Amino acid sequence: MEIIRDIAWSPSLEQGSVVTVGEYDGVHRGHRTVIAEMHRMAAERGCATAVVTFDRHPATVVRPDSAPLLLCDLDTKLELLAETGVDYTLVVEFTPKQAQVRAETFARQILVDSLQAKVIVVGADFHFGKDRRGDVETLKAVGDECGYQVIGLPLVKQITGEGEVISSTSIRMALDDGDVEKAHRLLGRPFEVRGIVTPGDRRGRTIGFPTANLPTTPDLQVPSDGVYAGWYQRPDGTQYPAAVNIGKRPTFYDFAERSLIEAHLIGFRGDLYGEQAKVRFVRRLRGERRFEDVDQLVAQLGKDVMNAAQCLSE
Repeated sequence: MEIIRDIAWSPSLEQGSVVTVGEYDGVHRGHRTVIAEMHRMAAERGCATAVVTFDRHPATVVRPDSAPLLLCDLDTKLELLAETGVDYTLVVEFTPKQAQVRAETFARQILVDSLQAKVIVVGADFHFGKDRRGDVETLKAVGDECGYQVIGLPLVKQITGEGEVISSTSIRMALDDGDVEKAHRLLGRPFEVRGIVTPGDRRGRTIGFPTANLPTTPDLQVPSDGVYAGWYQRPDGTQYPAAVNIGKRPTFYDFAERSLIEAHLIGFRGDLYGEQAKVRFVRRLRGERRFEDVDQLVAQLGKDVMNAAQCLSE
C-alpha cells in the first residue's frame, strides 16, 4: 500500500480508481465490508483501489469538547488498512483550514484531481465537507459533472446477537461497558492497545505479580477499569497469556488522574522496559475493587491469574 500525504500530489492512475472515504477508526467489520465491495468493483473495471482518511478525527477540530476517543492511532489504522490490500491510502491532515473546505471542493480536489476516481463507495450515512453538509447526494451531483459513479452502501448489520449496527460508536460503547467480547465481534478481531512499557512503582514485583505497565493516553479508547484475560505480544512476535488490570489501583492510592494498564505475563520472567507492547483483550474477569489489605489483594491476584490462564487455554 502506498501512503499519500500530499493532497496536491497525484499518482499515475491510467485506469482511474475506486475510492472510499472515511475516518475508518478501528477498521472494523463494517469498514472491511465497504473495502471488499471497493475491491470487487475495482477488479471489474481494472482500476486501482484507494482509501481517503484523516490525520486527526475531524470532530477534534470542529467539536473538540465532544470528540470521541479513538479506537486506534494513525499508524495502527494505516497498518490495518494495508492488511485489506488497498493500493493507496491518502491521508488528509484535518486542520481548522481543512474544516472550512466545502464538500464539492473536497470532492473535486481529492477524489477527482488527485485520485482520478471512477467509482466512489461510501456508507449510506456518509457526511463530509464544511459543517458536514456533503452527503451521498452531494457526491452524486459532483459525479454527474466529473464522470464518476457513487455507491452508497447500507449500514452493516451484526451477523450474530441482536442485529446491532456495526460502527466505531457501538464498539466504543462496548468497551465502556468492559464487553471486550462484543467489541471483538464488531471489530472482527480482539481489541488491542499498544504502547511502550514504562517503569511503574514496582508494587507488583514486590508482591509476586510483576507487570508490564502501559500508560493510557487521553485520546485513545481503552476498556473500562477491571481485570481481563488477554494476550501480550512482544516486538519479536512472541505471545504470552496475561492477566491484565486496567485501573487506578484504589488499594494503594486514594486518587489517580488516569487509569494504568498493567499486564502480568503468565510464565514469563525478564525485563520488558522500553519495549513496544501489544495487548489484546479476550474476556473481562471482574471489575476493579479496593482491598482491605495486601494479603487480600494477593489472594485475588492469584485467582485472576488462574482464571485468565483457564480462559485463554479454552
